[in-house]
Amino acid sequence: MNETAKPFASGLKLPGRGAGQPAHIIVVGNEKGGAGKSTVAMHLVVALMRMGRVVGAIDLDVRQRSFSRYLANRKRWCETYQADLPSPVEEIIEPSVERHLDRAEAEEGERFREAITRLKGQCDFIVIDAPGSDTHYSRLAHAAADTIITPVNDSFIDFDLLAEIDPDTFQVGRPSLYAEMVWECRKKRAQREKKSIDWVVMRNRVSMLDARNKRRVGEGLKKLSERIGFRLAPGFAERVIYRELFPLGLTLLDLTEDGSTVPFTMSHVAARQELRDLLIMLKLPSLAGERIPF
Repeated sequence: MNETAKPFASGLKLPGRGAGQPAHIIVVGNEKGGAGKSTVAMHLVVALMRMGRVVGAIDLDVRQRSFSRYLANRKRWCETYQADLPSPVEEIIEPSVERHLDRAEAEEGERFREAITRLKGQCDFIVIDAPGSDTHYSRLAHAAADTIITPVNDSFIDFDLLAEIDPDTFQVGRPSLYAEMVWECRKKRAQREKKSIDWVVMRNRVSMLDARNKRRVGEGLKKLSERIGFRLAPGFAERVIYRELFPLGLTLLDLTEDGSTVPFTMSHVAARQELRDLLIMLKLPSLAGERIPF
């Protein structure tokens, strides 16, 4: 199922896709729940649309559907307040009910490829929210990605998603199964298409307080990035506003729209800057040197 993307309320005209430019696939993924993937995915979707791009959205967490619920909340808010907020072209992909594993994976592979093909025909970017577990859909998404964004909370619990850590010396050990899976996807893409997948790890829900654990996580991520080749991006600070925005279907970029009942504060200004910093760090195609309008 897909829905038509709308231009946003400011009246700027959507430029559509540039001739010969393939849609860029961004996968927000890791194999742990609670890292803020849906929040990151939603803010990226809205940010790209606010920059005049047509964006496709896929939620592959077929059990939780947090990203899909976020988008549904947004649609309901627009209907309630008769607002015209930017909305992505959404594809809903269902899991296979086949009991035979090979047939189930073949069916899911076909559904995924068809959804991507439909979105590529009309979108500049496709943002995929991957499940917080190792599933066939997750592996398909990571293999298809041009950019992988892995949000990790500022703790060694989340660090374990990427690599082992020595409990006494805090030295970084061997990469985790997830890191190895991403590495395999990058290697196969390089062999097949002579291009690499850009892997970006962002520290999410970062504490405002300077703590020894926070510094150690940062040092460990820097060492690991040099070893296995991901880029380390500035993340989003821990803010209550993100939890408040989800049931409304809004993002930080919507708070100054007519109908918004959430007061816009200096804290939200700082949070928008974090989103701008992430966009700059991602170095997405067609955005280089472009003014960020928020």
